[in-house]
Amino acid sequence: MVERGSGGVTFAIQRRSQRILLAVPLSVSGRRADGTGFIERASTLIVSASGGLVALKETVVVGQILGLTNENTNAEISCAVVNIERQANGLQKVGVEFSGEHQNFWRVNFPPADWTPRSPDAKHSAHETQTTAARTPTVKR
Repeated sequence: MVERGSGGVTFAIQRRSQRILLAVPLSVSGRRADGTGFIERASTLIVSASGGLVALKETVVVGQILGLTNENTNAEISCAVVNIERQANGLQKVGVEFSGEHQNFWRVNFPPADWTPRSPDAKHSAHETQTTAARTPTVKR
């Protein structure tokens, strides 16, 4: 995410949730510009607690509302197209964001938004502290 300010460019590295490379089989439904409906079998490339990145053949536009059905669980959810990256092979990488409550649609437990690798909950945090102290060289005489 890039934010432009009066003094130049500021890079904001904040995300609402962690992203995970995960292929989830989906049925994606929506309406074309002419009003006809479509359903396409697709797969996620990346998932997050608030949406994901889906590879689609169907042409969609930013702001369009789509329905997703998780084929592993039959769970359904509504989402909005927030980003489109057209690929040379005819596919589109479509960024989607869930509308409203997402009820763990991907069935993945994401860490809380304020989590960092230095959080007390991080597995390696306490171990690294002990290991670092144990590695302090001692001089034998």
